[in-house]
Amino acid sequence: MSTRKMARGAPAAVTAVTVVAVVEGSGAIEVRVMDEVTGRPLVGATLRLFRARDLDAGVFRSWTVDDWNNWRPEDHEALIDERTGPEGIVTFEGLEPDVYFALYDHVTPADGPNVYRYVGGLVGAEQVLKLAIRLPIGPQVTFDFESPGAAQRTKDAIVGNHAIATVTFQGSGSAVSDRVGLEADGTWQPESGGAYAAGLLIRKPGRYQFTGRLVFARRAGLITGTPHRVGANIPNGAMLAVNGEFNAEERPAQPISGNIGVSLSRTETEATPDLALWTLIRNSTEALGFNNYMDFLDQLFCVPPADAAGAPFERSRFGKKASVFQSLKTRRALPFTDSEAYRVLKAATEAFVMVNCGVFREPYAFDPVNDNAYLDRRDIPSAGNLRDTLIEDYLESVGGTEMLPYLAVIRRKLPDVPIIVPSTTHCEEAELCFGIIQDRLSNPCLIELIWSYWQEEGMLVQTMNVITQRFQNLRSPLATDPLANTEIDMLRPLNNLLWGYTQDEQHRLTVVRRNYEYDHHYGIRLDGKAVRNMRPADSRSKFLEAFHHLLRLLTSFYRQDDDTTVKADAFPILNALKEVHLILSQGAHNQYGDLPSTARIEMLMQQWLLARPEFREFLPTRVMVAYPEPWMDRVDAMKKLQMWSDTSVMHFRNLAIFGEQLLLSIRFGHWSDVYEATQAFNWARFWRPQAQGYIHAYRAATGVDLSIDAANPAEEATLPSVLLRQRLAQQQRTAV
Repeated sequence: MSTRKMARGAPAAVTAVTVVAVVEGSGAIEVRVMDEVTGRPLVGATLRLFRARDLDAGVFRSWTVDDWNNWRPEDHEALIDERTGPEGIVTFEGLEPDVYFALYDHVTPADGPNVYRYVGGLVGAEQVLKLAIRLPIGPQVTFDFESPGAAQRTKDAIVGNHAIATVTFQGSGSAVSDRVGLEADGTWQPESGGAYAAGLLIRKPGRYQFTGRLVFARRAGLITGTPHRVGANIPNGAMLAVNGEFNAEERPAQPISGNIGVSLSRTETEATPDLALWTLIRNSTEALGFNNYMDFLDQLFCVPPADAAGAPFERSRFGKKASVFQSLKTRRALPFTDSEAYRVLKAATEAFVMVNCGVFREPYAFDPVNDNAYLDRRDIPSAGNLRDTLIEDYLESVGGTEMLPYLAVIRRKLPDVPIIVPSTTHCEEAELCFGIIQDRLSNPCLIELIWSYWQEEGMLVQTMNVITQRFQNLRSPLATDPLANTEIDMLRPLNNLLWGYTQDEQHRLTVVRRNYEYDHHYGIRLDGKAVRNMRPADSRSKFLEAFHHLLRLLTSFYRQDDDTTVKADAFPILNALKEVHLILSQGAHNQYGDLPSTARIEMLMQQWLLARPEFREFLPTRVMVAYPEPWMDRVDAMKKLQMWSDTSVMHFRNLAIFGEQLLLSIRFGHWSDVYEATQAFNWARFWRPQAQGYIHAYRAATGVDLSIDAANPAEEATLPSVLLRQRLAQQQRTAV
């Protein structure tokens, strides 16, 4: 029995095949599939086993030359399919004595589409018939090289060139080759074009090796992907290993002349979800600023809303603030006569603060164009749509309520306490029930009391106090009354506003209450006769030291971050943030929920009253000084008249704004559970203008420079009020 492979149309080597005996027992067929040129095995090749049958489907008895030449798989009984192993061998066992054929069921590029590669023979009992299918493939690997910027290929294997390995084989240009793919190992990447090629950048001298596989599809199979390309996905393909190697040499040194430009860039970082929170804090605190507050009052009482300016989210909030104002106006009353103007002002200010401080509701305080520009200036990659990032990636849902991760931790500590959901008509009554107020959990008011502290240290409250004393005809304790000519006639609106403000003094926070709360939140306090003999129950004595330590670390971090040859270390920043966050959270009790917003309402009204044009008549101000808010020159003028500190209120206003933004981002960030420095790295970059602005303003106000290398822990831990008193004493000694 002949066992050589045959193809349709090929000349036969025998004239007949005759089966003469059937022996008891079973036999086996071992078939090896290989490349006849290189002798390498084809791994994973599918072989189909057929039992021979005559053309009339009877038991096979004899074959002629024509039968061999016209062999077709459909004429015989299909038994089983098997795939070759690592050596290219497959064994069919347990065969009854008979004539069998093994068909190589993959494309052969050198053959036509109707050519079959098969072997056959007689299997006897207790016999292993060994056959081989040798395929004309003959793969060859050749290497070409491309120089940087040059399209023409060469044979120069030198460092910096792009190596291209091209695999050719018999029939690689025929139509059947569309069902043959190339898979490359390692870092070799597909090359564009129709050739079986992969590329690699030569980075250093030495030996480079290309290894891969030609993958041949099943006869009825398809390639998933682009034909010829590296990495084409051919399921159940037959694989033939290919390899080649070359030696690369160093690129010859070439002399160059002229100017050579080299640039370095800052350390890259990645976006984190809390960028959305920080952006929300920055935008909301700016929306709570005095200029925006004054615009709101003008729109509400004077200018039509269509003339309003500002960010889109702020314009869309006007209706909400106006609605809250109308609601408050009917519920807020004063037990004094002729104080309607002041009562309306107070209700409008409360509505402004209520809407602008609770920002975790639609419309969110995002301004996409300006927000992305701000991130770009800080070299922080954008997190995409910040609103979607906040809702989908940052906020956590606990019991169906969306909240900040920090507040989610607090909520999980109280699983037995229900959440009170107020009704739309009786919101205040919900606070009479036992439980957690939902609005304070999901929509906390983003206000820090440090804003009020620095405004008070800047003499805002004291300025209004001396004005109301003069309004009540009380003489100044100074030998010469600086406000002796302050006469506000009854024809001006300011007259009635000051009347209502003076009458409402009993309903405002006292300096003592604010001072105790400053100490409870931050361990800082005012200095003066009205606040002596304090007996605080709970003071944050370590806050000032921890906060100033953080600011000093930021100064060092910014120096490293600006040096493009150094990767700034943010882990010290992270640890300092954790410490400040812990101290701040300890003070978030008792009056924390209401006193900061109440103090903000009162001081905004004080600023608005001082910004009234009537004060220009009896407070001599410096017109050419560009104060960012119109009330500020009145305070500086009063400080000059009363011989108070000559430090401009500008610095105290900056301390208030920047300090509030920094502390809000620390208080409401989930820093206790952060262990990677990426968030601290982004925090430092995001808040750099605010941090460095605070450091500068603190030096200008107190004389303590937190940016110098030589630290003075004792001086940095000294209360700001003590430092201000010392500077005032020095100023008075110098003036004598």
